[in-house]
Amino acid sequence: MAFVAVAAVLAACAPGSDNKPAQPSAGEVRTDVAALGDVTLTIWDQETRPAQEAQITELNKQFQAKYPNIKINRVARSFDDLRSTIKLGLTANDAPDIAQVNNGKQDLGAFVKAGLVRPVDAYATAYKWTERFPESVRKLASYPDSGDVLGEGKLYGVPQTGELVGIWYNRAKLTELGLTPPKTWQEFDAALAKAKSAGQVALQIGNLEKSSGPYLFALAMHRFSTPAAESKLATGTADANWLTEPNRQAARQVSSWVDYLTTGFAGLKGDDATAKFASGEGVFHVNGTWSLATLKDAMKDNVGFMLPPGGTVTGGTGLPWAISSKSRNPDAAAAYIDFITTQSAMKVVATSGNLPVIDAAQQPGSGPEREVLDKWQEASTSQKMVPYLDYATPNAYEVVGGAVEQLMAKQLDVEAFLGKLQADLESSRGGR
Repeated sequence: MAFVAVAAVLAACAPGSDNKPAQPSAGEVRTDVAALGDVTLTIWDQETRPAQEAQITELNKQFQAKYPNIKINRVARSFDDLRSTIKLGLTANDAPDIAQVNNGKQDLGAFVKAGLVRPVDAYATAYKWTERFPESVRKLASYPDSGDVLGEGKLYGVPQTGELVGIWYNRAKLTELGLTPPKTWQEFDAALAKAKSAGQVALQIGNLEKSSGPYLFALAMHRFSTPAAESKLATGTADANWLTEPNRQAARQVSSWVDYLTTGFAGLKGDDATAKFASGEGVFHVNGTWSLATLKDAMKDNVGFMLPPGGTVTGGTGLPWAISSKSRNPDAAAAYIDFITTQSAMKVVATSGNLPVIDAAQQPGSGPEREVLDKWQEASTSQKMVPYLDYATPNAYEVVGGAVEQLMAKQLDVEAFLGKLQADLESSRGGR
């Protein structure tokens, strides 16, 4: 479905505040799930990778055992499929009760503005989510009624998982090359060059879905920019500006890194690139912590995970679980979200090979699991974790992904590339 058509539907649903779902007070929230009677909850999620599927299947089983009066009708889709269908799904008469929604302005922000999702502050009070989740986590699912400022206003969901986009590496290949995991950007440069000269795939990525390209560009930004400047660009603040020298340096860096990428990266799916890396094709792999289970299953302790040199890293939360404004069972929906995000649930998330958004340091684990848990603890408590670049504007997901693809294909020079990003940023401000 074309984005223009979707945007038109959302606009038609948002003439004003009359469409905003009423938020119950804490006293009106019902938390006695057994007293809610027989309920069917329709839930749309993107927990489709093996480790994700394992944890949500187990938690759904536990939830229904505890609350036999609640039946779960689960609809599972890949991230891309969910994004392309949820916009219209939330407007339908049979809209899901719960859906995982991408945090950015083009998704959660647009749904808030259109009145398609329900604020959950009253549930956050009743279930003590404000104590369970730190402000840094809650801000990534908070918007004002206008839907245009991520991190402000009401709460519209909570996540299960944390995410970091770091650098995976093959320990054996580094040893063969006489190298250790790089601690500086200069060491990373030298490792890429040595891997290539030895006939190895230095940097394994797949950019068919146009998501890995932005990860690579963000990695380059971490080298030349600052966390504060990157965060402004990622969230589209009033003083954000793409036309800076650090961003020019980052764009030039990405262009030079293309020489180290796997052949055919532009036509390779991200998950397929992960599978290639897991099978031994690649010294480094730029990707998220969601790949942990796949890589550990195939590579055991031969896989390592590191933050970029300097410690600045792209990250945040997994997709928040939001309640549709059309749900006839919001109390049951909130009880489900509470159940899958408790401390007990975090243990299930971790043992399935995923990264729990809270209590990561308390989870058991060794080898790459321990590295991921510890790096999340380090990054999430620092000032060096910056949001995804696609949060910035209503069209950022498409614009950033498309522009980076063209930069990597040498179809755009540095100034034209940054000009595209700046034009999208200015358009989101009304042309200023």
